[in-house]
Amino acid sequence: MSLRKNEIHQGDCVKLLGKLKEGSADLVFADPPFNIGYEYDVYDDSRHASDYLAWSQEWISGVYRALKPDGTFWLAIGDEYAAELKIEAQKAGFHCRSWVIWYYTFGVNCVNGFSRSHTHLFHFVKDPKNFTFNRFNPQIRVKSARQLVYGDNRANPLGRLPDNTWILRPQDAPESFSPNHDTWFFARVAGTFKEREGFHGCQMPEQLLARIIRASSMPQDLVLDPFSGSGTTVCVAKKLGRQWMGFELSEDYVSHIKSRLAATSLEDPIDGPADPIESAPATAKGRKKKGKAYDDEATQVIVDAYQQAGMGYPSDHILCDPELNAQFVETCRKNGGGGHAIYWNRGLLSLRKTGKLPRATKRLKQLTPEDMNSFGFASEVAWRLMAIDYHLTLDNILCSPECASEFDRLAKEFGPQDREISSLDFRRAAVSIRKRSEDARTGAKDFSSLYTGKRSKLDQIAIDDCRGSEFEIPGVFVLRSGDFGIYAGESDNIRAKIEEIASNDSWRDLHLDNVVYVKNDKSLATKFALKSALVRRENPVLNCRLLIHSSEFPESVA
Repeated sequence: MSLRKNEIHQGDCVKLLGKLKEGSADLVFADPPFNIGYEYDVYDDSRHASDYLAWSQEWISGVYRALKPDGTFWLAIGDEYAAELKIEAQKAGFHCRSWVIWYYTFGVNCVNGFSRSHTHLFHFVKDPKNFTFNRFNPQIRVKSARQLVYGDNRANPLGRLPDNTWILRPQDAPESFSPNHDTWFFARVAGTFKEREGFHGCQMPEQLLARIIRASSMPQDLVLDPFSGSGTTVCVAKKLGRQWMGFELSEDYVSHIKSRLAATSLEDPIDGPADPIESAPATAKGRKKKGKAYDDEATQVIVDAYQQAGMGYPSDHILCDPELNAQFVETCRKNGGGGHAIYWNRGLLSLRKTGKLPRATKRLKQLTPEDMNSFGFASEVAWRLMAIDYHLTLDNILCSPECASEFDRLAKEFGPQDREISSLDFRRAAVSIRKRSEDARTGAKDFSSLYTGKRSKLDQIAIDDCRGSEFEIPGVFVLRSGDFGIYAGESDNIRAKIEEIASNDSWRDLHLDNVVYVKNDKSLATKFALKSALVRRENPVLNCRLLIHSSEFPESVA
C-alpha cells in the first residue's frame, strides 16, 4: 500500500485511488457531490451531466479496484443521479444488496415542489456470496413489537434486522411510523445540532455511519472515504476501532478534519440518538409486560432445567458448552411454554447471582497455564472484537447462541491454525481471563513505573527480526503497527508466540511490524500483572478492558 493508513490524504480522489494498493480496503463509504450546484470550497458542483457521469465512472471503478474481494461499498446519492450511479456501480462489477432510503428531519425546503427529506443509500458488494454483514450485532438491530409492545419472552432481546417497508413521515402518521424499515430515520445534522462541525454544509450524522460501519466491517478492518468532507466517516471508524483512510480535495477541509480526528478516541460515544423513536407505538390489544422479568413459575422452570439438563455442572459451564446449553434451553422451552434462549440463559445467571441455584455437584478441571498460552490470546481477541462492535458484556455474549457462535468464529480465526480448539475451551478461556483480571490489575501496581510519570523505554524490535534464539525468553510483549498498539500478550517463549501469531492471515491483515517486550521469568500470574501494566501503558486495541478498568462495557440489552 503506497498510502498510509489512519491518515487524511489531500488531493483528487481518482488519482489517490490509483495510488492505493489493489484490494486494500474492507469497506468504502462514499458521499460524493450530487451535482446540484452546491457551493463547495474548491469543487465545481455544476458539471454537465455527461462530464459528471464520466467522472463518477472513474472514481467508482477506482473504488472497485481498492476493495478486497469480500469488500463492501456504500454510496450516498440524491435523486438526480441515483439511478445512473447505481447502473455505473453495477457496470463496474458491483452487486446491489440493498437500496436504503435515509429519511431525515430538517429537510431541504423547496419552492415549487415537495420538500426533500431523504437520500438514497446503496449497499453494494463485490462478491454476493462472500461479504461482511454482521446481522447479529445488536447495535444495528432494532427492537421488535414483541419486545416493546407485548413484552413477549419469545422475542430476541438483541432485536431484529430492519426490513424493507415503505413508511410515512412520523409526524403525519405516528401510529404507523417505526425506525425499523429501509427508510432510515436519522435527523440530518442541522446548524443547531451539537455534533455540527460548522465548516461543511453536508455533514452526515454519526449514528448513520455507525450503523453502516458496524454492519459491513469488523474492528481493525480498513474503512475508506474518498470524499471525506466533514470527516464523519473517519471519525466514526476511529471510535469503532477500525483502521481508516480519507481523501479530500480541499486543503481547508483537511485541516478541519485533522482537528476533529485529534479530538476523537477509540470508544468515544457516537454522537446523536441511536434510536430517534424512544418507544414503540401502543396497539389496540398490545400491552407491555410489567413487573419482574422472572416470576416464581419461570424461576422454577429454570431451576428444574438446571438440575435435569445441566448434569450437575455449574452455570458458567452450561453457558460455555454449546451442546449442554442447547439441552438446557430446550428443557426450559418445553417446560416454560417457549421463550428465547437469551431469556432463559439470563435467568440462569440471575438466579446464580442471587444464590437461588442448587449447588453444582461437578467440579471442573481448571485450564492450565499451557492451555492459556496455547489459545487464551485468541479468546481475548474475540471477546474484545465483539465488545467493541456489539457493546456486550461477556455474559451477554455467552447468553446469546448467535453471539456465542460469532465469538467462536473469531477465536478460531485469530487462534492456533495447526490444531483444533473446541468452542467450549475458547469460551472457558475468556471466563478465566475475566476471573483473574482483578488480580492482574492489582498486581500491575508493582510495575507502575511503566505507565506513571515518565514512562521507561522498552526494548523494541521489528517483527521480522524476532526470529533468533535470543528471543526464546519468557515475558510480555506488545504487537504494534507503527506506533499503534494492537495486542499485548504473555508467553514462556516470546519468539514462538510471535511467530505463531505472525503466520496467521488474520493477524497479518493488521499490518503488524514491530514489537516492544519485557523479559519476565516469573509465574503466569506475575506475567499477567505485567501485561495489565503494559495494556494500561500502550492501550492496545485488542486487549480486554478489564485489564485496565474494573467493569466491562455497560449492559446495552435490557
